[in-house]
Amino acid sequence: MDGHQPEEQRSVRSSIKGPLMFSAFWAVVAFFGVLIFASGGSAKMQRFDLAFTGAGIAFIVTLVISAMLSLTHKDNAPHLGEGSGVHLSSTGHEDTSEDSEKPEDEQGSRH
Repeated sequence: MDGHQPEEQRSVRSSIKGPLMFSAFWAVVAFFGVLIFASGGSAKMQRFDLAFTGAGIAFIVTLVISAMLSLTHKDNAPHLGEGSGVHLSSTGHEDTSEDSEKPEDEQGSRH
């Protein structure tokens, strides 16, 4: 119905595993970062409550951003990949820059 076959193996980028691993990585980084820097020194008690809160926020934000980016991904049309990509022939293209002169200001140019 939606054009995808159920037997078709999905790539890591289009599956759920990629964004989850990406979000989990940044959640772990945020956890240790907040755990180290929120305590205010080694003599004070570590703040696990802030570390888990920071990790949860980082996980949710990165998961939402990666999901939105994966939803907006669209493959290019096949005809765009053909050819050299450079238009080497300049015949047939007229330079119209002479015809498009800028009109003068009525009061003169005071720029």
